[in-house]
Amino acid sequence: MSTLVLILIILAALLVIGGAAFVLRGRRSVELPQPTRTPEVKAPPAEEAADTAEAVLDDVDVDEAPELVEDDLVEDIVEDEVIEEEELVEKATFRDRLSKAREGLAGALGGLRGRKVDEEAWEELEEALILADVGVPTTMRMLERVRERCKEDKITDFDGALTLLREEMETELGDSDISLAIDGEPAVWMFVGVNGVGKTTTIGKLAKRETDSGRDVVLAAGDTFRAAAAEQLETWANRCDAGFIRGSEGADPGSVIFDAVEHAAARNADLVLADTAGRLHNKANLMEELSKVRRVAEKGAGKVSEVLLVIDATTGQNGMNQAKQFTESVDVTGIVLTKLDGSAKGGIVLAIQSELGIPVKLVGLGEGIEDLVEFDAGEFVDALFA
Repeated sequence: MSTLVLILIILAALLVIGGAAFVLRGRRSVELPQPTRTPEVKAPPAEEAADTAEAVLDDVDVDEAPELVEDDLVEDIVEDEVIEEEELVEKATFRDRLSKAREGLAGALGGLRGRKVDEEAWEELEEALILADVGVPTTMRMLERVRERCKEDKITDFDGALTLLREEMETELGDSDISLAIDGEPAVWMFVGVNGVGKTTTIGKLAKRETDSGRDVVLAAGDTFRAAAAEQLETWANRCDAGFIRGSEGADPGSVIFDAVEHAAARNADLVLADTAGRLHNKANLMEELSKVRRVAEKGAGKVSEVLLVIDATTGQNGMNQAKQFTESVDVTGIVLTKLDGSAKGGIVLAIQSELGIPVKLVGLGEGIEDLVEFDAGEFVDALFA
């Protein structure tokens, strides 16, 4: 009996173990469900998107939906994306850019308005004009005329005196010819001045203006002592689609400009813009060299029709000294006054034209290519008194 019970117990144990193993195998064979993934949708390339949009438009029956296609789509594109350039860029005026020069006089002039004409007021006005770099001779001459007119017209308040001063400034600036002469086949414009006044940049901006107007221009890298100047000028030439002539470093600047003139004549170009090395105006040997450069430039086919002295407006009366020395050496025909927008010494314009009789032909009112503009005496005076 005990043997039979033992056998039954063993069989029962085997059945239990076998059932458990079967259950475990079943569990292992069941795979857990994977989390559901949202399929990745990639946006089509811009070209395909454009083709799709065009196809959609092609499928639209214009006769059935004329308002949708012609009005809603076409007109919206025109109004939203095609914007006239003049609406985006407003050209700066003298008044916009001469805030520093105006501030230099504004305080003094504002303090004189409403006051009676007396000696103290005259002295304050004289000081304000001199501080604005109008120059002592020009200041004294203008104020003498204003005082005489005040007596003649029996003006007793300074508002009236300032109105007369404004008129005298316009008279002092006069109706100078600020045009740039194109005289010669080709014409040659030489640019002179001390270091750092912006000669090369001025040439580049003028070249762009002249080529845009239809003239064939050649740039001459006459500053052979500064490699960066030639490279900068070449960049402008490429930008303007202008011709470009340079020499080796340290080459004779006169020969470089002569070669540029001959090259321009061979291609029937209208104009040569010639850069020169910056030089101190008080160095006689360097100024004599500049005279030689001009003489050599005219030995060939061309003619030097303009010698433009580039002056940094922020230098004030030092610019007057430069103008005197350069004029004696190379017969300066006009002044380019750069950085006028950043100077509180705008009176230098009056001093140069009044004392030297050299017209300020161009002024720089900013760094942009459109900010080199023709000098306008009326706008200039208006800006100082605005």
